[in-house]
Amino acid sequence: MHLSRSLLSLHLVAAAAAAAVLLPTSPSLSQPIPPSQDAWYTAPSGWNGSAPGTILRIRQAPGNLTSEAQIANASAAYNILYRTTDSHFQPSWAVTTLFIPKTEYLSPSGRLALLSFQFAYDSADVDSSPSYGIYNDLAVTVPSLGVPSQTATINLALGNGWFVQTPDFEGPQAAFGAVVQEGHATLDAQRAVLSLAKTVLAVEPDKVTVALWGYSGGSVATAAAAELQVQYAPELTLAGAASGGLVTNLSTTLDGFNGSAIAGDLVSSVLGLMAEYPAADAYIRSRLVPATAAKFLGTYNRTLLNATAYWDNVDVYSYFIGGREDLFNSSVMKKIFAYDTVLGVYGVPTTPLYFYKAVGDEYCPVRETDALVNQYSATNPDITYQRNTVGGHVDELINGQPGAFEWLWGIFNESHIPLAACSIQNVTVNISSTNS
Repeated sequence: MHLSRSLLSLHLVAAAAAAAVLLPTSPSLSQPIPPSQDAWYTAPSGWNGSAPGTILRIRQAPGNLTSEAQIANASAAYNILYRTTDSHFQPSWAVTTLFIPKTEYLSPSGRLALLSFQFAYDSADVDSSPSYGIYNDLAVTVPSLGVPSQTATINLALGNGWFVQTPDFEGPQAAFGAVVQEGHATLDAQRAVLSLAKTVLAVEPDKVTVALWGYSGGSVATAAAAELQVQYAPELTLAGAASGGLVTNLSTTLDGFNGSAIAGDLVSSVLGLMAEYPAADAYIRSRLVPATAAKFLGTYNRTLLNATAYWDNVDVYSYFIGGREDLFNSSVMKKIFAYDTVLGVYGVPTTPLYFYKAVGDEYCPVRETDALVNQYSATNPDITYQRNTVGGHVDELINGQPGAFEWLWGIFNESHIPLAACSIQNVTVNISSTNS
């Protein structure tokens, strides 16, 4: 059953009202409120007894996200709060924002396209979560890094007629760096939206093609979801997953972050792990230099752009009593790094995969992505890997986007032909230099 966007909007609102999952004031919010101050960002009584992917609340996204100044190719946008599972395999919840395209694309076999786009929001501040960040940090360019607006990407996807959702995959504690939490929340976002389509629109899951996409911090959640799907959500069919600028191992990339333009990511990832692991919280606090501890911990309240500017080119290791060794030689941190910050240990994805990476990536070494692709391809040959010979990490955000869109189109229009052997190509794409 295929419904127009107007009927879809009416059915979503009606379903929300019927299920009594909207807070009384939710529909009338004219402007977004930071999650830390918005009562809607709480789970209702009895939520932890529900199954992963269960919708707990739904509302129309506050403000006017579909305006020309925001995401003009969407006809409507909804916040969905759903049950998920944290890195300890305990009940948790997360929020995803679902965007409805103005004109829906239908594949040759009559399937809708659902793209789950995992933003690189790289923050230990819950107020950087995409459901709120799309109104500010994620909607603007970052001239100091050359990073374009991330919302521009989802606007292009919506222009293709794809439904788009953007999960707050770090969860309510903003556990940046906790790979298992991120993968679980990404998978449960798919469950939530597919259940909405089935119960409200009578659209069966097999009539929706689901694909994942993320770059840098968003690539981690994407790849983690692809790995965890087999064991955590075996009933869920992922048609494909595209990952760019992949961070395969957080602990081995932190040295590259330190003292760089993205040193704030080092601080935020440590804080994110502290939020998820009480043992890490106690240990890190005990090893911070007392005179500067408040500055370090204060990043819990710094959004993505604020933290990036604040920690620009700072030697973060100097904030630890024992320097770098405090972070890497602790048994507490070693255990967490090995379990919850590394890809390639949760299973091999069974879905078609697309990777793109700058050979000269200065933050996330290409050799680590090479190794992960080699590991995956021993079991799953349907992998396309584009290694760009020009540019660095930020350049590839721009240079790799057309190739990712082209591959995703093949997934959605059903023209993708499964590969019998992994395809690895060195390419030369230099779009970023023409945009600078």
